[in-house]
Amino acid sequence: MKLTFATRPSALARWQTQWVINALKKIHPHLECEEKIITTQGDKILDKPLPEIGGKGLFTQELESELLSGAVHCAVHSLKDLPVENPAGLTLGCIPARAEVRDALISRDGYTLATLPLNASVGTSSLRRAAQLLSLRPDIRTASLRGNVDTRLRKALDGQYDAIVLAGAGLTRLGLDSHVTEWLSLDVMLPAPGQGALAVQCRADDTTTLEILAALEDESTRKAVTAERAFLQGLGGGCAVPVAAYAVISDQSSVISEQPALSEVEGSSVISLTGLVISEDGKKVVKVTGQGTDALQLGHDLAQQAIQNGADEILKLITAH
Repeated sequence: MKLTFATRPSALARWQTQWVINALKKIHPHLECEEKIITTQGDKILDKPLPEIGGKGLFTQELESELLSGAVHCAVHSLKDLPVENPAGLTLGCIPARAEVRDALISRDGYTLATLPLNASVGTSSLRRAAQLLSLRPDIRTASLRGNVDTRLRKALDGQYDAIVLAGAGLTRLGLDSHVTEWLSLDVMLPAPGQGALAVQCRADDTTTLEILAALEDESTRKAVTAERAFLQGLGGGCAVPVAAYAVISDQSSVISEQPALSEVEGSSVISLTGLVISEDGKKVVKVTGQGTDALQLGHDLAQQAIQNGADEILKLITAH
């Protein structure tokens, strides 16, 4: 059996694809795998901020086209970049165990978020990160930061910014986490839905590939990211809006005293989800938390709660310009 994987050209995308290939080969020693490198719109347009060119599928659409055409069997994605709805005919064949979920601050001069000088410049490609930074440090100036992980890191070390903020998972995967000045706690910076997780996409009717990929599935990670992405979906947002969400899975027995209503659900794990919607200037924040055993239902319910608390007004202001 031979599997062809679509991958973006960046070092991180190649690493992630190779990680999946190596993990599969350990389980299926006779499996043959190859890569097909595909450059996406997100890789080509580097002179504009992501929100300006963003929208769903900026880093994924070309890979999905290759899948649908039958040219490749699989595509490995950073789940946070993947639209919440799969195109007709495609599915997430597996979601492996999640890596680092936190964001990381990198500064050539060793600054932390607290010690950054007044009016410091902080590079980020994410409205979510920029808004949460401004919520804590309204004096700083956020600036667009594009390029792959290596390019962004070089810009920080060259002193083009006082600091930059990147997803920690990419840094740890590429062995670059020694450059991290400060790991931003989840109380400071809530991650994007699905951050730190990989997803291997394939055709929904490709039963052979689905059977092979099943070996890498991590049930707890899938439950957690499903809840996070359902929260995002319930708000009608994509990856270019300042929405954050993070879920953890715990054994039911450990939380049963706090959640007696869940005691009737035998053998179910409890999902604890925190969702956040924040204005671009960081001044308006809607934060919601909840627990449940149904990931989709919990995510959608918390999205509705956030809307009732004013999240839709924040998102309308962002999409209006």
